[in-house]
Amino acid sequence: MEEKHTKTVDLLLNKATEAFMMAIEIYNKPSIKYRVEGFALFICNAWELMLKAHLIKKNGMDSIYYKDNANRTLSLENCIEKVFTNNKDPLRKNLEKIIELRNTSTHFITEEYEMVYIPLFQACVLNFSEKIEVFHNIDMTSIIPQNFLTLSVSMKSLNEKEIIAKYPDIIANKILNSKDTVDDLVKNNNNKFAISINHYLYFTKDKNKATNTVAIDNKSSDKIQIVTKLKDPNVTHTYTANSCIDAINNHLKKKEIKPIYKDKPIDKINRYHFSLFCSYYGLKENDKYCYVHKQFSNFQYSYSQQVIDFIITEIINDLKVIDNIKNKLTPGAKEF
Repeated sequence: MEEKHTKTVDLLLNKATEAFMMAIEIYNKPSIKYRVEGFALFICNAWELMLKAHLIKKNGMDSIYYKDNANRTLSLENCIEKVFTNNKDPLRKNLEKIIELRNTSTHFITEEYEMVYIPLFQACVLNFSEKIEVFHNIDMTSIIPQNFLTLSVSMKSLNEKEIIAKYPDIIANKILNSKDTVDDLVKNNNNKFAISINHYLYFTKDKNKATNTVAIDNKSSDKIQIVTKLKDPNVTHTYTANSCIDAINNHLKKKEIKPIYKDKPIDKINRYHFSLFCSYYGLKENDKYCYVHKQFSNFQYSYSQQVIDFIITEIINDLKVIDNIKNKLTPGAKEF
C-alpha cells in the first residue's frame, strides 16, 4: 500500500476509534436526553470510517468513491454492501436497523427507543470491537477498559398504555411498530444482531440477599391461582402483534369491512389501533388472549387466535369502535 494511502487509513482509523468512544460515552451518560440519537450517529460514523479504511487497504483509494462521481465517497450503506455481502448476515442486519434509526426524524425519537434498541446497540459495540481487530489489528480494550464496552442498561420496560396516553398516535405507532419489528428480528437472529438482557428471579430465605420480599396473607383481597394444567404458549399463543394485525386486516378485506378512524373509513388497522384494543380491554392481562414472556428485560408478548376473533367482532359490531376507544383512553387529546 502506498505511503499516502497508509496515512489516509491511519487518519480514518483514528477518527473511527474517536467516534466509537464518543458513542459509548454519550450513551453511558444518563443525564444526556438525546443519547439514543447521539449513539446512533456516532456509532454509524465509526463504522463508516473503519470500513472505508478496510476498503482502501484491500482495494485501493478508488474503491471508496462512486464510479460516476469521483468527488463523492461511498455512504455507510454502500460500504456495508461491499464488505458484508451476505444480506442475511445478522451483523449486517444489525447495522441496517441502527442506520434506519439514525435516519429517523429526531422529533419522532423518544426515550422509549432506548428500551427497544439497547440489545442492538450492545451487539453493535461488540461487533465493531471485533471487526476493527480483524480488519486492522486494533484491540479496542488497549484504548479503553474492557468494562466500558458494556453499555448502561435501563431496567424500565415499555408500557403500551403509557405510550398511548403520552404521545400522539403517529409517534406511538412508530414506537410500537419498532418494538414489534425488533422483537421479531431478535427471535430469528443470533447475538451478532442483538444481545438479549434476561432477568431471572430466585427465592432466598436470607433477607439480606433479597431485593424484594413476598409473604402469604390470608386476608388479602388479591388472589392467586394454583396452576393444575400447564399449557404450551407455542401451541396456544402463536401470533405476534404484527401477525395478529395482518390476520385482522385480511379478514376485514375479505368481508369488505372498513372501520372508522378520525371519522373516516380506513382500509387497514395499524399497530397503534391494535394497542388501543389491548389497553382498553386489558387483553394483555388476560391469558386467554395473551402470553407474556417475562424472561426478557422488555417483556415480549404472543397472542392467541381468540384475540383476533375478539377484535374482528368488536369492529363488526361497531365500525367506530377505534374512535370510541381512543376518546375514552385519551379524552381531549390533540393530534399533531
